[in-house]
Amino acid sequence: MNDDSHYVIVGAGSAGCALAYRLVQAGRTVTMIEFGGTDFGPFIQMPGALSYPMNMPRYDWGYRSQPEPHLGGRSLATPRGKVLGGSSSINGMVFVRGHASDFDHWASIGAAGWSYADVLPYFRRMETWHGGTSPWRGDSGPLHITRGSRLNPLFDAFIAAGQQAGWPATSDYNGEQQEGFGPMEATIWQGRRWSAANAYLRPAMATGRLRLIRGLAQRVVFDGDRAVGVEIQRGRATKVVRARSEVILSASSINTPKLLMLSGIGPADHLRDQGIAVRADRPGVGANLQDHLEVYIQYRASQPITLYSYYNMWGKGRVGAEWLLRRTGLGASNQFESCGFIRSSDKVDYPDIQYHFLPLAVRYDGKSAVKGHGFQAHVGPMRSKSRGHVRLASADPAAAPEIRFDYMSHPDDWAEFRACIRLTRKIFDQPAFDPYREAEIQPGPDVQSDAEIDAFIREHAESAYHPCGTARIGATDDEAAVVDPELRVIGVSGLRVADSSVFPRITNGNLNAPSIMVGEKAADHVLGQGMLESGLPAAGTSEAAE
Repeated sequence: MNDDSHYVIVGAGSAGCALAYRLVQAGRTVTMIEFGGTDFGPFIQMPGALSYPMNMPRYDWGYRSQPEPHLGGRSLATPRGKVLGGSSSINGMVFVRGHASDFDHWASIGAAGWSYADVLPYFRRMETWHGGTSPWRGDSGPLHITRGSRLNPLFDAFIAAGQQAGWPATSDYNGEQQEGFGPMEATIWQGRRWSAANAYLRPAMATGRLRLIRGLAQRVVFDGDRAVGVEIQRGRATKVVRARSEVILSASSINTPKLLMLSGIGPADHLRDQGIAVRADRPGVGANLQDHLEVYIQYRASQPITLYSYYNMWGKGRVGAEWLLRRTGLGASNQFESCGFIRSSDKVDYPDIQYHFLPLAVRYDGKSAVKGHGFQAHVGPMRSKSRGHVRLASADPAAAPEIRFDYMSHPDDWAEFRACIRLTRKIFDQPAFDPYREAEIQPGPDVQSDAEIDAFIREHAESAYHPCGTARIGATDDEAAVVDPELRVIGVSGLRVADSSVFPRITNGNLNAPSIMVGEKAADHVLGQGMLESGLPAAGTSEAAE
């Protein structure tokens, strides 16, 4: 390969890997810049070990939010993948496209060409779905989507309890009907985490048209107002990686706005305060930061059937050995095998609450509020009205940015979270859980009033690790927009953004799937060869398998 490629992509994460794959498939050359190291090893590749990599400095940038004033001044962890595959290599592997109305909302506020009818062909193109036959799903894409075996009876008890509480069942929440309770899907294939690195990056590198360079991206390099490369730091050396056609930032909703601001693109006053020359005054860079908060509703189990039996040195050793030898057993699952998407009231147009069910009472950091058998639901509102920002803490590219979510700053968030907790209790109180439910652990039976629930939320709400929105799509005359509907950065040329930064509003569920979709669709915008044909299948045509 020549020293310069057609395209330079910053970030080997979910969107960047998908984008690179499609560009090299089309015969283009790509140089990808990634600061993180290899994703080889059981902590990443074994689905059951998911709590480890997001807590390891080797794989995670280690970011934390500023003290959150509405959460008692707590600083919350903000993991982002610092490894090949990005956050798809350290996440929980849950696969959720989002609701159709999410994308229709994007289109209605200036993201022309991003309605659900527009993006559905890209969701289909990117996946090989192993859940049945459906015109809503793909069957030949690089990303394998599977379902857990649900051998533990608690998984089906959760689905049954949701229906007993009055909500529908859904055979495929990523298909025609998101609303309801049903099996959860995951980016797991043949017992292995099927990250963007496994699905996209390695096949792209095998073509010989993708060059991977390790280094810290410091700024985008311009010739006039056109992006022509990226300055990187490798050890003590600084070099410029040049692009013959375009530079594309896929560095995450935290690092992408940071890199834009270091390059002089962002809120002018903030850039001047940091001593950075203003190239394009875009107030939306770093603004519009959104996330999902959640709490864990935990119950003690009356039967010894939970994962707690394996939550010790010997149990973990047995699970790990079986996975290493056969890629089977508990280690081959992320243990999120059933879920729910519900509306908090009949006044809500489409689901605004999401559930992850887990047959263990534990937190993502591995700490437990109780010793013994238990189970839990992760629950939180999907469309918080609170907004935060990412700003530079320093003009030093090696410095962590300032991350301020301003969680729970909108009064509606509190009412929605109270509804989450009360509705979850209603679900766990159903007959389906009678054989398994002993007593509520968290919040605890004494937490009943609005004030008591609010205090619990303030102390215990945690991020679901879904930051997005910091370089949003919009019309070119929208001062708050950062990229146009073709993902071109407004105010300069030769520069695009393709990652979860561009989401105008957070989607209904986990963000890995829509982030990969952005990379897939970005490739067609970059190539300029036309988009996939827009359209939706006829209603009632899904045949998902249980």
